[in-house]
Amino acid sequence: MKKLLFLLFVSPLLVQAQQAQILIKNGKILDGTGNSWFYGDIAIGQGKILKIGNLSGWKADKTIDATGRIVAPGFIDVHTHIEDDERKNPTADNFIYDGVTSVITGNCGLSESDLGAYFSMIDSLKLSINVAALIGHNNVRKAVMGSANRNPTEKEMLAMEAIVTKAMKDGAVGLSTGLIYIPGTYSKTEEIVRLAKIAAAAHGVYASHMRDEGDSVTQAIEEALTIGREAKIPVEISHFKLSGQQNWGRSAQTIPMVIKAREEGLEVTIDQYPYTASSTSLSTLLPDWVLADGQDSIKARLARPAVRKEVVDYMLAKLKKRKLPHFSYPVVASYRPDTSYNGKSIEQVNLMRGNKHKPAAEAETVIQMMEQGGAGMVFHGMSDKDVKTIMQYPFNMFASDASIRIYKSGNPHPRGYGTNARVLGKYVREEKVISLEEAIRRMTSLPAQKFNLSDRGLLRDGFAADIVIFDAATVKDQSTYDQPHQYSTGFDYVLVNGVITVDGGKHNGKRAGMVLRKSTSLNP
Repeated sequence: MKKLLFLLFVSPLLVQAQQAQILIKNGKILDGTGNSWFYGDIAIGQGKILKIGNLSGWKADKTIDATGRIVAPGFIDVHTHIEDDERKNPTADNFIYDGVTSVITGNCGLSESDLGAYFSMIDSLKLSINVAALIGHNNVRKAVMGSANRNPTEKEMLAMEAIVTKAMKDGAVGLSTGLIYIPGTYSKTEEIVRLAKIAAAAHGVYASHMRDEGDSVTQAIEEALTIGREAKIPVEISHFKLSGQQNWGRSAQTIPMVIKAREEGLEVTIDQYPYTASSTSLSTLLPDWVLADGQDSIKARLARPAVRKEVVDYMLAKLKKRKLPHFSYPVVASYRPDTSYNGKSIEQVNLMRGNKHKPAAEAETVIQMMEQGGAGMVFHGMSDKDVKTIMQYPFNMFASDASIRIYKSGNPHPRGYGTNARVLGKYVREEKVISLEEAIRRMTSLPAQKFNLSDRGLLRDGFAADIVIFDAATVKDQSTYDQPHQYSTGFDYVLVNGVITVDGGKHNGKRAGMVLRKSTSLNP
């Protein structure tokens, strides 16, 4: 009688447990740990992974045959700038087609200052990707002090601390800085430490675009490590690289600094994009002091002949350090006053304007473009050898440093379309710089661990069903510097929170992403 009652009670549960909404069968499962792949099936329901293993007895509303394909956790892009582009393209095609299911935005000190309101907007809008955010120091400082080139008063410091405190309560995953940008570049280390301590108290991360990634890179790394030590906060050094031909090979200095800090007990990690060109504002070619207090002040300063000459001399000195005869390395990505400049180097733009083929004339062209509001740029100047050396460091994640791309708009850096596929195709399959298992770990569980996304980054029972299915033999980035608006290929299926978003290689328009607040998890 007891056996019969047991069967009557248990049997319905067993039947229910063997029914899934989606069943992925016959794939090579790379679970995100870095371990080797194994054959298995994955059952999905209610946005979660129900079961992994031999699920021959399970039924599902939809079955995906993953024979010959890798099944992995959805990729987490730890360094993005999606603000202002969410409404323009909520399907986030460039990320989805590159296997990305979650992004961390608010990097380089640039975020919305009211993250509670921002998260509410994202919740209402619904994107195809999940979104977590850092609170950006530049925006915090600007909200309190504008673009002033000075230290904050104690009253202003307390106001900044209040903004960071609220952001962390609203679910920010940490604090970010952009110490080459206005007004962050005007801040002292002590200011950052005070704000980082608030993020640390809420178990957040400190992510930094350092003060310098070229000649003074070692000093900049040391500052980031000092902030981590003094604030007792995990550190993430953004887009780790060496800029300028004169700095090629210095990864032999910079990586050991990170290794030593970890040996001393500081939880420091890095991220990189797998390209030899960076992308940022044209303003970074000018000295910091010129850029204070907004566009009107910039124009007023540059209108003074003595200042203008000093700025030209500054740019020529920087060019000489690079051992280049012309400003051929900065290429226009987006220039609103004249889109014909897009895709052209400053050297080429200068000639288009009918000026002399002289570096001084090119520097003057830069100044004139700044007077017209500036431009988004791509800067060529890194060594592929350094890229590979940095890539081999095990506590290094891959990141696009990109926005949600608007298809065919401007001439952006290809990293916004192809970062992950480039790693998997060029650096894993073709050049064998790292293994496939290691690359997947860097794209999944390592970012999830770093940013406290407790139910992401691994294929585990009960975890969120963010999953990519791809062909390791054909996955490839198609985006180039000349033709950037091309989606990566090789990703057959992408699931976000258990919803198929790429089906048979095509984005179906589904928008199942959610805000990943630090305090919120599917597995609290």
